[in-house]
Amino acid sequence: MKRPDPSEYFEYYGRYVDLVPEGDILVILAAEMQRTLDVLAGVGPKQADHRYAPEKWSVKEVIGHIIDAERVFGYRALHFARRDPAPLPSMEENDWARASNAAARSIQSLAGEFELVRRSHIALFRGFDEELSKLSGTASGYEFSVRTFPYLMAGHEMHHRSVLLERYLG
Repeated sequence: MKRPDPSEYFEYYGRYVDLVPEGDILVILAAEMQRTLDVLAGVGPKQADHRYAPEKWSVKEVIGHIIDAERVFGYRALHFARRDPAPLPSMEENDWARASNAAARSIQSLAGEFELVRRSHIALFRGFDEELSKLSGTASGYEFSVRTFPYLMAGHEMHHRSVLLERYLG
């Protein structure tokens, strides 16, 4: 799947796409997943509940957010690849985080869920050919190509893993 052109997504999301190195996006998705799982394997129960500021998410809530965003990105890619013309709504991340129940779960449970979700998306994208990857649709009021979403998944994960390492676990 070729890297999306900046014209294929809303400019705000370029901050995530730009984090993704050149190469096979499916290989990158698997490698980044493993990097995140390696980080999470070293997080103990106290660290998992840590917030670097009172109003910020805990480590567990950050992982819950990554999972939720990945599912939304995956659904958007599937929706557009299936040529469904209906526009898709936005995701209000703070509302979703409050409703996620991530804070009540173990870090191991969240890491396991993240791995399953990522592996399912790698399988999904493996089934998309070049024609499907170029299809597009509307989400959050903006036009996105199908091939944008694996890059958003990888870049979004990389961004939040960096935040975890710098502000929570550093």
